[in-house]
Amino acid sequence: MEGPHPPLRTFGRIRSRAIKPRQTALMTELLPTLTIPEGPVDPRGLAPAAAEIWLEIGFGGGEHLAAQAARRPDVLLLGAEPFLNGVASALRHIGAAGLTNVRLRPADARNLLADLPGACLDRVFILFPDPWPKARHHKRRLIQPAFVAELTRVMKPGAVLRFATDWADYADQALAFFNRSADFTWLAEGPDDWRRPPADHVTTRYEEKRMGDCAPIWLDFRRALCLDFTR
Repeated sequence: MEGPHPPLRTFGRIRSRAIKPRQTALMTELLPTLTIPEGPVDPRGLAPAAAEIWLEIGFGGGEHLAAQAARRPDVLLLGAEPFLNGVASALRHIGAAGLTNVRLRPADARNLLADLPGACLDRVFILFPDPWPKARHHKRRLIQPAFVAELTRVMKPGAVLRFATDWADYADQALAFFNRSADFTWLAEGPDDWRRPPADHVTTRYEEKRMGDCAPIWLDFRRALCLDFTR
């Protein structure tokens, strides 16, 4: 019998080059101590003393995730990433910094969101997700109305979400989807708010490659202060 959530399909590769021996050791030794268990999980139970719970969806090589965790040791950083080379890289950053306030789900972020309780996240990062630039593949993009609705469910009233991309049409599409939702408010007050990296952003090597068709675009949204659990 199927559960309440249908199986998820992660498009693209989950591994490219061979994982280096040191990273393989981290996958064997460190990852089990940081893995968010499968099934329903309340992140507040993973770190009861944490002041806030943040989530990075698709953390890539883990540079941003680890840097934010190092800056805010009082915050529990959750990360979801299906690409195994990225998970191995993140473990290297986490281990080198001796971080204890990070927990990982090496899987599609939708898998993790489905397991989280409502109104549990204080902040969410979605930075440079796969753009799927061909028009026929746009349906594979992460930001879709159903995904925005799921974010609405798991984010606390007043929580902030940051979306960044270097593909112009993806920025337009994401902005349209979030603006159609009465549960999110775009926080930009002028062009610099989407043209310049936010003060607390951590630039990664992937971002510096400028692989998209435009300069990075930064979109910050605030979750509405009133939750409606009747929908």
